[in-house]
Amino acid sequence: MLEEKILNDYKEAMKNRDTLKSSVLSFLRAEMINMATAKKKKSLDDNEVIIAIRKQIKAHQESIEQFKQGNRQDLVDKESKELEILKSYLPPGLSVEEIKKIIEEATASTGAQGMKDMGKVMKEVTAKVTGRAEGKIVSDLVRQRLAG
Repeated sequence: MLEEKILNDYKEAMKNRDTLKSSVLSFLRAEMINMATAKKKKSLDDNEVIIAIRKQIKAHQESIEQFKQGNRQDLVDKESKELEILKSYLPPGLSVEEIKKIIEEATASTGAQGMKDMGKVMKEVTAKVTGRAEGKIVSDLVRQRLAG
């Protein structure tokens, strides 16, 4: 499980005195604990862990933009390194072609006829691509498919 891997990597980073990695994983673990507590669960499944990772990645990306605007290259570099650590825990992303194939399957199985069925298609596609594709890209591709 991804949650166990993160915990083990955190322990390893602490042993090796890798302050950057241990700090990043500490914040990630706190996010995961908060999510588990909110869901009244003892641990999270891999999809939920991926959601926590994506949330942290988004925060880092926003910070990088802010630091670039403030001309703080030192902080941009630090945030970028942290971002790479987080991204290493995500499963490999899907290509546009793979996403389109999943959209085709979902369109056929739901019997979608047009834009009015976008919700049905998105629900099915999202269940299959969670953590492996960005939501905006998926919704744009579904919209193209249903409009065309």
